[in-house]
Amino acid sequence: MASAGATPPAMASVTPPAMASASATPPIEDDASSQGEEEELPTGLPPQVKTERSNNQLVVVSCYTRFDNLAHGPRGTEAKRSLYTFRMDPSDGQMLLLSVSTDKAMNPAFSRFHPTKNVLYTCTESVAENGIIDAWSMSPKDGGKLTKLSSTNAEGTSTCYLTLDKACENMLAVNYWNATIGVFGIDKRTGALTGLKSLCDPNEGKPMKARADKHVNHSINDEGAQKERQADPHSHAVILDPVFGKIAYVPDLGMDLIRQFKYDKATLTAAGTMPSGPPGRSALGPRYLEFHPSLPFVYVVNELSSEVSVFEFDSQAAEDLISGKVEAKDARPTLKLKQTIRTVPDAWPGECNTCGRICVHPTGNFVVVSNRGHDSITVFRVHHERTCRGMLSLVDAQHTRGATPRHFQFDGSGQWLITANQDSDSIGVFRFNLATGKLEWTGHEYRVPSPNFVCSVQPHVKSRRRTNRRASRSRSRSSGSPGWL
Repeated sequence: MASAGATPPAMASVTPPAMASASATPPIEDDASSQGEEEELPTGLPPQVKTERSNNQLVVVSCYTRFDNLAHGPRGTEAKRSLYTFRMDPSDGQMLLLSVSTDKAMNPAFSRFHPTKNVLYTCTESVAENGIIDAWSMSPKDGGKLTKLSSTNAEGTSTCYLTLDKACENMLAVNYWNATIGVFGIDKRTGALTGLKSLCDPNEGKPMKARADKHVNHSINDEGAQKERQADPHSHAVILDPVFGKIAYVPDLGMDLIRQFKYDKATLTAAGTMPSGPPGRSALGPRYLEFHPSLPFVYVVNELSSEVSVFEFDSQAAEDLISGKVEAKDARPTLKLKQTIRTVPDAWPGECNTCGRICVHPTGNFVVVSNRGHDSITVFRVHHERTCRGMLSLVDAQHTRGATPRHFQFDGSGQWLITANQDSDSIGVFRFNLATGKLEWTGHEYRVPSPNFVCSVQPHVKSRRRTNRRASRSRSRSSGSPGWL
């Protein structure tokens, strides 16, 4: 697809009326032993563990190692190794390669770092065979070297998203190709997965219309490709609400829906659906969604239409569902559409772009989206004024200095943005202005074959069991819910 170097004009906005492979693994050793006075537990962390993060900013980049079994068609170079670990200098954003994985993993395409353990989770992408969820130990003493702890069958194909629940007792995993969502147990001691607890199938067991051995290239976004891509359900993510942690939202790219589930730590119960954009529209293609950290708003990126839809979270409807006041089948939608805004200029042909990642900046002041085809990062300002709270307006669009930014990530400080340019075999670093939202190219570029995901990691340097005194204290603390409660 083509790319554009110029900053686009203003963009229009519209306001609508598996089972685990199960050998036992040892616990992860801490980087530093605990001595001296006990310190307070950080607010919002699971109460069973005390942890501190180091100032050591690591960046783990995953790569495609095989193209012939993917739904889409990368145009870069197949990687011989799948995971690259860098250290970032927080003073200027430069990165230094520390290690490259030696354990084999085919097409890892999503990563998630455990909030209290030095464990990284990845999942593999293939339409032809079930995905694998790998757990890796990461040693802060050894330059962030990754060592495989366990491998678990994801019980579905083209695994694309992993979420840990609030208690870190379970992992929810999404399989894009056949749309299933699995719930897997997590070993509290090691962080390895313990096996499948339940599997939800939005397609209700019906065979897929698209074939794994003969299908349209999902990188193409013309009318014919859209028609085939939307002939079947295609779950693309699973996100738990940050208030209760008991409602799961699953964007279904194939059906232009956001599916709503009641989550009870073992199973997902269907609780209705919501369109991912303005009513009556088609070929939206919801890919990801993210909650705002302090406002009751949710941001959904529609991959096919190159748009972000803004939803308001209805906490009363959510509470009615969770409390059992209404049954799941009778639940009201908990998300209400408020705005839809384009991520690329109106002059840019829609078939020449698909959106990649969306995220809310840690400050809560910006929403950021990547555009594949337009090859840009678009930044929107989040309004906090009462009359337009949560709504978006365009700040900036910056070319990524590479092709097909499938993913991007901020470092722990929020001031450096790293892009994964899949089709130009490169990752690049931009300075992010925390006041204005403007992006500035640093000139830092690194050659990585077919990068598809960037994971920001700050290893935990201390971890110890709580005492009864600290346990009592932690239970009286805030659960880490958003500030808008």
